[in-house]
Amino acid sequence: MTIADRIQNLRKTRGISQEELADRIGVSRQAVSKWESKQSTPDVEKIILLSEYFGVTTDYLLKGIEPLAQEDARNNNVHTMNLVATALDLLGIMMSCLIWPETVNVGPIIAGAVFLVLGVMVHMIGIIQISGNQKVLAKCRFWKLNIWMILFLPLSVIWNTVTVQMPAPYPLVYENTYHLFVVFWIIYLCVCGLVMWICMNQEKENRGKM
Repeated sequence: MTIADRIQNLRKTRGISQEELADRIGVSRQAVSKWESKQSTPDVEKIILLSEYFGVTTDYLLKGIEPLAQEDARNNNVHTMNLVATALDLLGIMMSCLIWPETVNVGPIIAGAVFLVLGVMVHMIGIIQISGNQKVLAKCRFWKLNIWMILFLPLSVIWNTVTVQMPAPYPLVYENTYHLFVVFWIIYLCVCGLVMWICMNQEKENRGKM
């Protein structure tokens, strides 16, 4: 990532236009446009003004180097939010599977799906704080575990609706559907295993770049 990319990312994160940034720094909009399109580079004075306005160091703007304490804090926050997201996903699955036999209706399934969606949302909010390789690694750590829970509920509901005409949060098995039960687990294990394999490879590649 170049200084042009960092200025553009910081501006977009702040949610302002090139013209608004130009007004804040005391330059023309064309100057900001040239910085972001790599046609020119801000001088030292403007680098200092940019760093003060965006609340980052000049080292970050010039070299992409973040203060270690700040970076560590962000990584810890993302790790915590991923743990919360995983707990929500697990709670959603457990709640659906434990309550459904008592009710045999879609209520527990909907409630479980809500928790799964909340888990994914917490994960997505968490990774907004970081970028680059750290973001990829955080995504991989989340999905290689949570795919097993996130896929289980919707796949079970679809599978049961098609095979036994009864939506349920886990695969139902009857005397004449043993072979379908086996097929379900083969599909489930293959898809989740593939996602895990992709995530592990991406982790390996990105750790090599750090």
